[in-house]
Amino acid sequence: MKPLIVKVGGAFIGDAQAAKALLDVLAQLQKSRPVLLVHGGGPIVEEWMVALNLKTVKIDGLRVTSAEQMPYIVGALAGTANKQLVAQAIASGLNPVGLALTDGGMVKCTPMDAKYGAVGSVEPADATLLKLLLSQDYLPVVSSIGADPSGQLLNINADQAATVMAQLLHGELILLSDVAGVLDADKQLLSELNAAQIQQLIDAGVIRDGMTVKVEAALSAARDIGVPVTIASWKQPESLLRLAGNQSAGTRIYPD
Repeated sequence: MKPLIVKVGGAFIGDAQAAKALLDVLAQLQKSRPVLLVHGGGPIVEEWMVALNLKTVKIDGLRVTSAEQMPYIVGALAGTANKQLVAQAIASGLNPVGLALTDGGMVKCTPMDAKYGAVGSVEPADATLLKLLLSQDYLPVVSSIGADPSGQLLNINADQAATVMAQLLHGELILLSDVAGVLDADKQLLSELNAAQIQQLIDAGVIRDGMTVKVEAALSAARDIGVPVTIASWKQPESLLRLAGNQSAGTRIYPD
């Protein structure tokens, strides 16, 4: 079966009970297909910024990453968040390997506009390391810290990182957040949506605020990898077990 690429955010990592429940489910899914985990860590970064009296600035939804802040952001994401998630995976009986986008030549990272600081974009490169790990039933746990060809460390958007992992492995992508999926005007879960339906719901104000960002990220990812992308909740990890039977979980976003 296709590898399953699961993206989680930092709020999930900080909830030990939720992390245990999801990782237990991933351990069951791994019996039937390869699984790879990509994570962000915004809340952990925020904790560090507050503790160090460093100001957070965002432009176009991206965290501006100054040279002064970069060592702490690398430490928070590739260090604390990554190893905390690796430790939680061990407790669920998985065999995790903590990685960053810097490792194994898996991706190519390029700095974005200088106004963002050390923030980069990413594209797929070499899947050899990931395929080797997946073939031996390891769980790669990938943080969104990359480096450009000159060796400059870069902060990469975790949704983009997960999308590139799906491109690299021709896998199925699931973006997990704290919502079950996309709801209609009557608060009922929508099992699938295409681009036109999404726009109608946005225009009607049914999809708004943070969900607009999530849906647009999923739609962009679906277009990039050419297959549907699922939005689901890490608070309801048991729903992901339906994937083992080729059933849907959450809301499936189609590229067109």
